Amino acid sequence: MRLAKSNKQAIATPESAWRKRKDAWEHLGYVLSEIASIPVDEAGRRENEQEAGRLLGLLSAIEPYWANPGLEYFNRVAALMSDGHYEDAMHLVYQANQTFRTQTQYFDADGHDSAAPEPAERGASHGGPQQHGARTVPQVEILLVDNGPAEEIERFKEEILEQRQRTDPFHYNFVVVPSVEDALAAIVINPSIQSVVLSARYSLESSRRLSSTLQNFIAGRMAGYFTSRRQIQGLLDLEQILEKLRPELPVYLIAGVALESIAHEITGRFRRIFSRNDRMDLHLSILAEITDRYDTPFFAALQKYAKRPGGVFHALPISRAASVKNSPWARDLVDFYGKNLLLAETSATSGGLDSLLDPQSSIKKAHELAARAFRSHRTYFVTNGTSTANKIVHQSILAPGDIVLVDRNCHKSHHYSLVLAGANVSYLEAYPLNEHSMYGAVPLQEIKGRLLQLRREGLLHKVKMLTLTNCTFDGIIYDPRRVMEECLAIKPDLVFLWDEAWFAFAGFHPVYRQRTGMTAAARMEAQMETVEYQERYAAQAAALPEPGTAQDPANDEAWLRTRLIPDPEAVRLRVYSTQSTHKTLTSLRQGSMIHIYDQDFAARNLNTFREAYMTHTSTSPNYQILASLDIGRRQAELEGYALVQRQVDLAQSIARAVSRNKLLSKYFRILNTADLIPEEYRCTRTVNPVRDGLAVWDESWQQDELVVDPSRLTLDISRTEVDGDTFKHTYLMDGHSIQVNKTSRSSVLLMTNIGTTRSAAAHLIEVLVKIAEGLERQSRIDGRVLAMGTVEGPGQIPLPDFSSFAPQFAGGGGSGNMRAAYYLTYQDPATQFLSSAQIKERIGAGQRVVSAVFVTPYPPGFPVLVPGQVVTMEIMRYMDVLDTREIHGYHPDLGYQVFTNRALREFAADS
Repeated sequence: MRLAKSNKQAIATPESAWRKRKDAWEHLGYVLSEIASIPVDEAGRRENEQEAGRLLGLLSAIEPYWANPGLEYFNRVAALMSDGHYEDAMHLVYQANQTFRTQTQYFDADGHDSAAPEPAERGASHGGPQQHGARTVPQVEILLVDNGPAEEIERFKEEILEQRQRTDPFHYNFVVVPSVEDALAAIVINPSIQSVVLSARYSLESSRRLSSTLQNFIAGRMAGYFTSRRQIQGLLDLEQILEKLRPELPVYLIAGVALESIAHEITGRFRRIFSRNDRMDLHLSILAEITDRYDTPFFAALQKYAKRPGGVFHALPISRAASVKNSPWARDLVDFYGKNLLLAETSATSGGLDSLLDPQSSIKKAHELAARAFRSHRTYFVTNGTSTANKIVHQSILAPGDIVLVDRNCHKSHHYSLVLAGANVSYLEAYPLNEHSMYGAVPLQEIKGRLLQLRREGLLHKVKMLTLTNCTFDGIIYDPRRVMEECLAIKPDLVFLWDEAWFAFAGFHPVYRQRTGMTAAARMEAQMETVEYQERYAAQAAALPEPGTAQDPANDEAWLRTRLIPDPEAVRLRVYSTQSTHKTLTSLRQGSMIHIYDQDFAARNLNTFREAYMTHTSTSPNYQILASLDIGRRQAELEGYALVQRQVDLAQSIARAVSRNKLLSKYFRILNTADLIPEEYRCTRTVNPVRDGLAVWDESWQQDELVVDPSRLTLDISRTEVDGDTFKHTYLMDGHSIQVNKTSRSSVLLMTNIGTTRSAAAHLIEVLVKIAEGLERQSRIDGRVLAMGTVEGPGQIPLPDFSSFAPQFAGGGGSGNMRAAYYLTYQDPATQFLSSAQIKERIGAGQRVVSAVFVTPYPPGFPVLVPGQVVTMEIMRYMDVLDTREIHGYHPDLGYQVFTNRALREFAADS
């Protein structure tokens, strides 16, 4: 058999390498079965042989970067095919395919999935599954960078692998690459790699042909490194690049010289340094580090507790299923959820279970492991959602009279938190996307402009915090590092709260990670310590004019135009991120985390944070939620990169299907970056960075002020002439059991996650085709020409900006005291209900109407009115045409709750 293409194919793009590899192995098995069933002289055999050669060529470019089933195993398959032994090759391919059934491979005593049918041939000797008696163990891969003689490398591998024991918690095999470029390609393409071993023998460039997108990405990440000829500096450069790409992976160094002579240069950079004779120590280090990431201290304690006999003379009758297991009226709870759930239900904080409010053992350790995983100084678990996490952070930082800058479109929990804290709120406006009936994000110029305004008014000392949503519900993502740098240049002690409720997964992918609050804070701290940064700041300080004043604001224009960096001597990094683990990672509902990167936490916030945590955390937390947070952290550290990469790839496969299918593209369109982010907020001009390759995606996310999450797809349905709410309920949920969350008048948000499967993506595409076919039939029946405009409704009415606070509640810098307005409603009769017509009549007559409560339509899910806000005609027009089914704070029978003029006059007099 002639494999004409085997040496011509480049490595698949990293975004889809996992899928193309799996598909190629599976399709190769099918093609080989076809060849084996066709006589040599029949026509179809030649065509199948050519297809098998093409697949083998594709795999020959990818397999050198994987240890399982291994390059030797692959070469054995290729040799059998070349010799015409297709049936034998087919059996080997079948065995390999069993290992691809899960992201982490588990093998039974015979080295294959116990649920799989018995193949005709068993016992591959090269790189195949590891056998461990009757138990199953996961198998991971270790990257070895070594360009030494092949025989020496093979002997080193064998001696290391001989250290493995039957009782080891998992098994591993080595991926061996000779160069820096190959190492980076392997790290990006192969998510199964869990550790890296570097040797001093390496070259820089790969001898293999890499795809252009992968080559450009690697070149971008290597830029500025490897300028020194010193071998040890090259190793340090490679370690630093690997740390930025996959920080969860430990990097070990095998030194070829006396360790003492280089130890002083590399202290703290490598997990450990070994000589080539330290086989056992290297093996044990690999095991220990991965076992440490696998550890779930609270989940383990809960499992142990559930297995202990005991009696309950405390609260919680359902503990150990006592109140339900023998009840004819409640025992179906046991049948549905199982015994383990109820055995683990307890109100005890002994036996290793620990207290969430005062963690000292298993929960404390779980918090520490989560802090390591998410790169924070401290992490805290929250069992009643990110709404509570936001309240904890706000209350721990803010006091009455402080000014906080907040995106007006943030989640309602922030607005209610600020009422509780009593801070004065200065709302920031996101740019509107009127044609799509949604808001974008807050431009940096808006934030800087507000800070400069407060500085001119002499109120900057009262500004305490900036709160932004990253990423927004619709997937628009800030550059946290740039936002924090420019804001800290104006207000060096500003505290940041990044609401990352929908962004918990981002810390486990090299492109996403740079846009998270924790990573941005860590990189800022490291950068500000460098001499180069201090010289840049000195040059900026010399060039900037003095701050503007209320009488002469002209100098502030230069501050607005300049890309500011903060004074490294004055700045204090105080960054908080709240994440809904349950939304984008593995956790039971309401499982959330608070991540803290605060240089002054111990000195300025430890006690107030503890009190706020006590205030909002239940004394009876759900232990199952805590256990799931522990598991979710473990999974994110061990396979987060693989899951996030797959999530993005599946989202983009849906986008491609919609754009390439003639019928689908007639009725639907996936909005791209140009649709969702105006050009002034983008340095790069590409409309779909992910589509254009990993290098373009990475460049865009390093440079652009705002970017779009490629795992979220905003489906424009305006050409269907069906509104978003109807499309969601009638067509998707009721018609095909497709669940979506957010809609606008003319769009539906499709969110992929780490649990999205290929079959789910295929099902969605199939459903959209069926809907399009139905619309096409109806169009022919009605004899209508497809309207290319948008659906009538709020899409044609500009989205209303925040108006202003009434004078009775107004503070400086456009801020207002919502707490005073909120509690004024408690005075009877301070409010009244008015219909929309009555409000518009009063506004038309020149009267001021002030909202007494939050008015929050779902969607979009943020308050259109807040307590103390002036109601405008624009707001009422928007509300009048809004056809959402759920509006909090509005009573259909009564209307809108507003303050009476008398109450406002009396409040002003009292104030």
